[in-house]
Amino acid sequence: MHDFSTPSTHCTQAERLGGHHPIHFGALAHGREGSARSAIHQARQLTSPGWRFATKDENEPGAHTEPDPIHPEYTHIRDIYFENNKDYGGRFTVPTLYDTKQKRIVNNESSEIIRMFYHAFDKILPEKYAKVDLFPEKLQKEIEETNEWTYNDINNGVYKSGFATTHEAYEKAVKTLFTSLDRAEKDIAKSGGPYYHGEHPTEADVRLYTTIIRFDAVYVQHFKCNIRDIRSGYPNLHKWVRHCYWKDPAFGETTEFTHIKNHYTRSHKQINPFSITPVGPEPPILPLDEEVPAVKAAMNKRQ
Repeated sequence: MHDFSTPSTHCTQAERLGGHHPIHFGALAHGREGSARSAIHQARQLTSPGWRFATKDENEPGAHTEPDPIHPEYTHIRDIYFENNKDYGGRFTVPTLYDTKQKRIVNNESSEIIRMFYHAFDKILPEKYAKVDLFPEKLQKEIEETNEWTYNDINNGVYKSGFATTHEAYEKAVKTLFTSLDRAEKDIAKSGGPYYHGEHPTEADVRLYTTIIRFDAVYVQHFKCNIRDIRSGYPNLHKWVRHCYWKDPAFGETTEFTHIKNHYTRSHKQINPFSITPVGPEPPILPLDEEVPAVKAAMNKRQ
């Protein structure tokens, strides 16, 4: 039985999700940063050791880009996995939730860790954080339904497109992706916003944000998801993602565009063999009151 009643957890978050990790968001949204420390790095080492920690000599942007504060002598995620099992033969995945009291990994599945953070630290948090509920009972069915198709078709859909090895597989994946983006666009319009299911953020926002915030910066060119971009092709999604980024610190403060772009362009040699990182788009996200010229012109015509 894992005891969350006192600050005793540590979350390693090598940037598999490219600059914004839902675990880091979940901790910040619930005021759990004082209860769960994080260590983040933007890129996977492509040789056998796998994910590594930052070193003292690196000067990377973004919060928590530092050596593992719990194991300063550890250089890679694999060191934590081997700590309790020298014969471990599985994958060295992130995120990794580590119990500093029991000195062992307690979970490495992001969807489960997110929900652990919802109420696991309520006893030691200020009331304003303890009452935050990203999975309210009255919306749980809707959130679960949204999570299922957005994960399969959008979160995972960009990877299906980007890593396809035949044109047929790519075309099927990218068309499914954009059909589901169309669906999300309509859902947000119906909800009235500013969040996916209405007035307050939920788990559905956390999960979808991780893909949409990276879409124009990375997926359009890197994974060939270029039927449309968010800023010119999806006005409701564009308004939603900007509201999350600019108005809610839990989103904006856990988004680092340099990490996002460097992770993808330096980690996938089969897609980008020379590790060249595109300059644009500039800016990586538009202000709330600004639109791209084509959208602005279309809006003026409607008036």
